[in-house]
Amino acid sequence: MKKLLMVFMTLILAVTLAACGNDSSSKKDSESKNKTASENKTFVVGTEGTYAPFSFHDKNDKLTGYDIDVVKAVAKEMDYKVKFKETQWDSMFAGLDSGRFNVVANQVGINDERKEKYKFSEPYTYSKGVLVVNKDNTDIKSFDDVKGKKLAQTFTSNYGKLAKSKGAELTKVDGFNQAMDLLQSNRVEGTFNDNISYLDYKKQKPNAKVKAIEGNAEKSQSALTFSKKEDDKTIKEVNKAMKKLKDNGELAKISEKWFGEDVSKP
Repeated sequence: MKKLLMVFMTLILAVTLAACGNDSSSKKDSESKNKTASENKTFVVGTEGTYAPFSFHDKNDKLTGYDIDVVKAVAKEMDYKVKFKETQWDSMFAGLDSGRFNVVANQVGINDERKEKYKFSEPYTYSKGVLVVNKDNTDIKSFDDVKGKKLAQTFTSNYGKLAKSKGAELTKVDGFNQAMDLLQSNRVEGTFNDNISYLDYKKQKPNAKVKAIEGNAEKSQSALTFSKKEDDKTIKEVNKAMKKLKDNGELAKISEKWFGEDVSKP
């Protein structure tokens, strides 16, 4: 009887230890998932991979782009490894919240709403709105000259609202390239958009007979974006690396590679 009792007690003890072990393992897995970049010296980077020229696949299917080069340069300066995880824009911040990655490099604009939920590095992209018209257009010289003119815009964007506020007649498009096609075929007289999209277009099509007119449009800044859980020490190290890359001209070099102009400074 005593022997049976001892066997029974041994089985109970084994089951209890196994359960504790599983709880401990689960806890470790959870803690591991929520590790900050500073704890493992790796940036797990969320990016679209379909957003040229910032994050996309080249003809050899290699992930490349302006944002990809910037985050790689920052990581190299900090002696960090980089691991990319591609995801759609709509699930980008959910992935950051869940710990699927600890930084996003995808032209995330800094605004007050996002600053309440996330941490940002120093900006590495500065952009502003411009009015793009045909090169030989002499009627439109400023933003205020578009009253009654036909402009190609996405209706719900800030640039669509700007065109409407200036009294322009809007032609609906899905994006910048479609707007430029309409402009080049003289079906519209212009389009409001950001200067980086214009610079990329001119780099891809240097012979396109278009020009950009500057005015009082909104300016934006984009930065590497981190979870609120990220260690402030890591953000400081990122900013230190970013400053060094700006000071030694490396960020300007990356910018000029992609846009033919330095967009990493105001």
